[in-house]
Amino acid sequence: MVAVVLVACLGTLARAQEPVGYVPDPLFDEVVADPKPLDLKPDDGKKDEAKKVEEPKPKKWYDKIGLRGYTQFRANETVWHRDGTAAPSHVSDRAVGEAQNFSLRRARLVLSGDIGDHLFLYFQPEFAVTPTGSNDQILFAQLRDLYGDIYFNRDKVHRLRVGLSKVPFGWENLQSSSNRTSFDRADPLSSAVARNERDLGVFYYWTPIEKQKLFKELTDQGLKGSGNYGVFALGAYNGQGGSFAEQNENVHVVTRLTWPWELPNGQVMELSTQAYTGRFTVLSSPIRALGQGPSIRPANTLERGNRKGLRDERVGWSAVLYPKPLGVQAEWNVGRGPALNAAQTAVAERSLHGGYLTALYKHDTCQWGSIVPYARWSYYRGGYRGERNAPYLSSNEWDFGVEWQARPEVEFTVQYTRTERTNLTAIDVPGAVPYRQFEGGLLRFQVQLNY
Repeated sequence: MVAVVLVACLGTLARAQEPVGYVPDPLFDEVVADPKPLDLKPDDGKKDEAKKVEEPKPKKWYDKIGLRGYTQFRANETVWHRDGTAAPSHVSDRAVGEAQNFSLRRARLVLSGDIGDHLFLYFQPEFAVTPTGSNDQILFAQLRDLYGDIYFNRDKVHRLRVGLSKVPFGWENLQSSSNRTSFDRADPLSSAVARNERDLGVFYYWTPIEKQKLFKELTDQGLKGSGNYGVFALGAYNGQGGSFAEQNENVHVVTRLTWPWELPNGQVMELSTQAYTGRFTVLSSPIRALGQGPSIRPANTLERGNRKGLRDERVGWSAVLYPKPLGVQAEWNVGRGPALNAAQTAVAERSLHGGYLTALYKHDTCQWGSIVPYARWSYYRGGYRGERNAPYLSSNEWDFGVEWQARPEVEFTVQYTRTERTNLTAIDVPGAVPYRQFEGGLLRFQVQLNY
């Protein structure tokens, strides 16, 4: 009896140490070799089917939209001012002047992406606008770009750009302000598409596939590219400017031809020619001609009955050697356009000419990002139709600066400007002569945040 009890106890202990799933034999109390639970389902003779791989769901259009932007924070200081000349000013930066400190030059967000195989959407508002005529209210929001690229085929060689976008005239005008070294675009070419390089219209762009890749590489490598505005461009647009209402039934027509190619040393060269024609309606503001007599609005302006406008046409040339590491940019244009006459009594069609030359050197450091010293000379004689009364602008300017891109998201730039330029502010004060020359030196600082 004792032996039987001892055997039973040992058997119980052994069963307690077995893993879950142990099935004892009721007669011999032996461990089953395969402790898996018994499959009591009947065998129907069929094999298990392979699990189906779920196909990815097609993306919605809003899943393809990207968000990015940049902000430019500036400080301008007039370090010297020649006695007897006009008050400090710069038509491209309203914060240049007396009693100015810090300013937001640009604050932009970009929503963009391929909505489908045949449509690309681009939407860019600006949040640092000073309305025309405002003396104390700044930082308003204004639309900069809103267009769709309609592709004829998936290879994107042929496309129509419809909406509010940059006018394809001038290489620097097409270059993003986030990529440009100098603080402001040069007067000779920017005066053609003032005040913000954009307008409402329809533009056709042709870009072969190999050139599409090259334009993208120039941007991706930080070589101060202008982006893909086609090898050939042809378009029609209002002509008054993107932030101004159209005033006549005439449309401007523009065309551009450019050709970038890689040189034997690995650098990229790009040569361009462009031209446009149309009629521009000049808006006016009261002035006292040469500071004498009563307050007047110049003749041949909208407020004086000329809605049809004046002839506005130019032809220009561009040559760009992308910085690897030394770069050169040069542009020149000639033409005719609206400009205030010498007596300051009427706006007339006057000839214009001017251009600029920029030299820059891109040095990529091991740990401290990229450093780009640069110098630019700019010269222009002609009307500035984007300003009221289309004042005649005479400018001769030198810029010397250094851009330091410490990180992809942060850039620092310091620039000294030696300038002699017309102050384009309309003055309506007895005895005060409008549109006099300002001569002086500007020391300017900028922090750019990329996001």
